[in-house]
Amino acid sequence: MMEFLKLRIADPNLLRIIGRFLNGGYMEEGKKYKTDNGTPQGGVISPILANVYLHYVLDLWFEKRVRKQCKGQAYIVRYADDFVCCFQYKNEAEQFFHSLKLRLKKFNLEIAEDKTKIIPFGRFAETNANQKGRSKPDTFDFLGFTHYCGKSKQGKFRVKRKSSRKKVQGKLRECKEWLKSNRNIDIHIIMDRFKRSLVGYYNYYCITDNTQSVSKFKDKIEYLLFKWLNRRSQRKSFTWDKFSLFLHKCPLPSPRIKVNIYDLRKEISYIL
Repeated sequence: MMEFLKLRIADPNLLRIIGRFLNGGYMEEGKKYKTDNGTPQGGVISPILANVYLHYVLDLWFEKRVRKQCKGQAYIVRYADDFVCCFQYKNEAEQFFHSLKLRLKKFNLEIAEDKTKIIPFGRFAETNANQKGRSKPDTFDFLGFTHYCGKSKQGKFRVKRKSSRKKVQGKLRECKEWLKSNRNIDIHIIMDRFKRSLVGYYNYYCITDNTQSVSKFKDKIEYLLFKWLNRRSQRKSFTWDKFSLFLHKCPLPSPRIKVNIYDLRKEISYIL
């Protein structure tokens, strides 16, 4: 790590401070433990250092070595330690997968085998899936979205995205636990909390093709509110009709597209 940082940072004082972060150890149950490798989990500097490390280990290696060796198109999209690689030819994807393991091992890293796979994806994925007796091609999850093969209104292939089921279920569990613990506080505080939470959710997930999935999420939030607000006392507080009137007076925000993929820059059109 420090060798990579020295390529970009000349100030020895700053390098010394970063070194102290790396060797500062960590606390667990009131006891301090030393660190002899890696970055401190949860540390403020860890995401930045991880990005710098993977820039040299992965990004530059892919651009300078892997892509030049490929006969077909090859691209990488990375965010922090999560990344997707796209290859035109299957054999080049398989060769890269083998090379990737060796590359990461060289720098004391490894891939998560259970989260890594090679799948056919693109214009011909549906045809290939049908030939193998499957109705739909495979999908993959990246940054909270499930990416799947779809078609435009003109019938041409287009990558589409919807909220990852795993992420949606996790968020609903989180909301359920919060309501279960806080159902007896002032109802306006509860509604204000969910209004702000939904706005944040919409800001991330309301992209082209995903409004239907987000609308279903909002419906499930309304059902959770109905269920747990009715458990504030022994008596039932709401019928569904009364709850609908309450939502009319204190409405939750409705989803609308925040990011239109058609407005994105042409330079990244290859991943759309």
